[in-house]
Amino acid sequence: MFAKILSTGCYLPARVVANEDLTQFPRPSIPLIAAKTGVEARRHAEESETTSDLALHAAKACVEKSGIDAAEIDGIILSTSTPDRLQPPTATRVQHLLGATRAFALDINAVCSGGIYGLHLADSLIRSGRHQKILVIGAEIYSRFLNPRDFSTYPYFGDGAGALLLGAADEPGVLYTDAGADGAGSELIRVPAGGTRLPWASMQNPDDRFFKMSGRAVYEFAVTKGSEITLAALEKCSLKPAEIRRFISHQANINIVNELAARIGVPEDAFFANLQKYGNTASASVFIALDELIASGGIARGDLAALVAFGGGLAWGTSIIRY
Repeated sequence: MFAKILSTGCYLPARVVANEDLTQFPRPSIPLIAAKTGVEARRHAEESETTSDLALHAAKACVEKSGIDAAEIDGIILSTSTPDRLQPPTATRVQHLLGATRAFALDINAVCSGGIYGLHLADSLIRSGRHQKILVIGAEIYSRFLNPRDFSTYPYFGDGAGALLLGAADEPGVLYTDAGADGAGSELIRVPAGGTRLPWASMQNPDDRFFKMSGRAVYEFAVTKGSEITLAALEKCSLKPAEIRRFISHQANINIVNELAARIGVPEDAFFANLQKYGNTASASVFIALDELIASGGIARGDLAALVAFGGGLAWGTSIIRY
């Protein structure tokens, strides 16, 4: 038993926030946002929108494309590091509103690698023969967890959701998946308060409620580990980089994407990028990019694609798929 991708979907909130709209920062610093990362705009959820709302929109788009009934879905794996609440799982609200009445529903959190982690888990469950159709979603609202005055984080992230539906098949559409982590780097990307280590009631520094990142160290990790695991995945599948139609990296920074291309030995345009429009949407980014790439005709049925993600934890994941 193998897994293949039956359909994909995504949802981006309607509100566009361009770099020029970030008036809280000095005007001379605004051009640096695009120059340093490639980000020109991002989407922000409305106050009335929750992570489960974004996830539901992406899930509906994905399921409608597949032509199946939501009641046929066996499981929902929702990756998010910005859940609706600490509990219950955000995935359970999506399951209810989607009408996936027979599906198990759980949240996972591997920060920006979470979408690939979800794909890895779903592929394994389908290969086991226990499940036939699993919906994997990445959904994030980072605008609620960023300090609007912090130039090192606020301009570079956006909100959004992406989804893919995996189904059982006689031949593999998902050729390979892998995931890993190095907890020694767990302090490099973090939200200090809100958990059992620092409950809200014990928080003395108000800024501890916001996302924090050690940018330079994360950059080095991303380009080193990202290229390493992509090349390892290709070797496992007996493939050369030139045989991959498109590479889709986590959409964090265009300089990371271009450096990955250089280290893997492919042209920069072999890597699809849409971060200029959406910024870093964390665990949703790879799925949003895959859906846009398919919709634009940038990948056709039978083409090979390599997916790679990296982020907080430090965690990473990779996959080789045949669309």
